[in-house]
Amino acid sequence: MKYGISGRPVPELFVPYWIDAEGMHCPPVTLFSLGQRHRVLFFYQHWCPGCHSHGFPALLSLIERTRDRDVAYAVVQTVFEGAETNTPERLSEDQRRYDLRIPFGHDGRLPGHRLPTTMENYRTGGTPWFVAVDPAGVVLQDGFAIASEEFIAAVDKGRAPT
Repeated sequence: MKYGISGRPVPELFVPYWIDAEGMHCPPVTLFSLGQRHRVLFFYQHWCPGCHSHGFPALLSLIERTRDRDVAYAVVQTVFEGAETNTPERLSEDQRRYDLRIPFGHDGRLPGHRLPTTMENYRTGGTPWFVAVDPAGVVLQDGFAIASEEFIAAVDKGRAPT
């Protein structure tokens, strides 16, 4: 299977469990609810060493670098293994650990499925996995890392002059 969906329309999120920016349970987050703007989705697992050594630091750096730009972020724990450790309760733990005031979702495997819906729909290769989406809903880039400079240039290209 070829991983990724770069250049394609972004699939809707079908993630059943979410916490909001304050760590409180909330209704499901959708791409529409994130707004028609640039969006970055970050998929991870709590027990994934690379998610903590590379993924979250890259996400934090990108958030800091786009603080003055109109970009929405959401984090989804895509549990394809270690369901006893990668639980919904870990979301608020990770949200606090990295001081991230953005929504976190939890997507586990459905009975009879090998992977969570998010991983199937986004054709991810594992975790950490980034998905950058433009305001028209097209995936600009996706993969185990994010090309921050390329993403910021795309955001700036779409900004009105100040």
